[in-house]
Amino acid sequence: MKKLSTLVVSLILILSVFSCTKSNKTIIRMQHFEEGVSNPNTIEEYEDAIKKYEERVADIQLAQAQIGIWHKIVGARYLDKKMYGEALKSFQGALLYYPDNQNLYYYVGVCAGYMSHTALDYDGNGSTTKKMNYLKLAEESYKRAIDIEPRYARALFGLAALYDMELGQPEQAIPYVENLLTIETKNKAAMMLLARCYYETYEFDKAAAAYDMAISVTKDKKQIEELQKLKDTVLEAKEIYAD
Repeated sequence: MKKLSTLVVSLILILSVFSCTKSNKTIIRMQHFEEGVSNPNTIEEYEDAIKKYEERVADIQLAQAQIGIWHKIVGARYLDKKMYGEALKSFQGALLYYPDNQNLYYYVGVCAGYMSHTALDYDGNGSTTKKMNYLKLAEESYKRAIDIEPRYARALFGLAALYDMELGQPEQAIPYVENLLTIETKNKAAMMLLARCYYETYEFDKAAAAYDMAISVTKDKKQIEELQKLKDTVLEAKEIYAD
């Protein structure tokens, strides 16, 4: 019975953070009533009060940790269903409890990138502010994930792809892909992205070399043929720009 009443009061304390329906004084009175430490006077009473409230803090921390985990799980479920807006809200909620979790920042980046595609100019006034805000959020989120874990391959790839394919800044993408390939040396998608970035920045020899790397880790004959065609396109462009 004691554990049940403690859980109830703990939940009330947590909910009070998000609701203005109960005043702080009401919560404090409930705490005092629950623990029987309304007016400690002696050293022994103070020590007893400290012990009881330490236990309450532990209960609250445990509950908050679980709430953060549930936010993450809900976000993952929404992401699986391609409901990126709701997933974004859930991952942002989880970050309130786990602000140093690189995976949460990565997922925020993914969701924000997808949401930028929904930010259409419905008013027909030529504004791209909403779209750019989403892309900026994606950029900052990927960067934060990499700050926390510099070898986080998925975030490195996500940021590079964002720079190249969404923001049209292949020169910004190149260092991140190069770094990624020192971590995952056989990542074919990264090799192809790097080749694309080199091609777009007129570094044709490097682009051809990147395609050679992709060919070297490919076993499927059709894919090898496709990669060879892309390499040939790069070499043809080199000849054109050399004239």
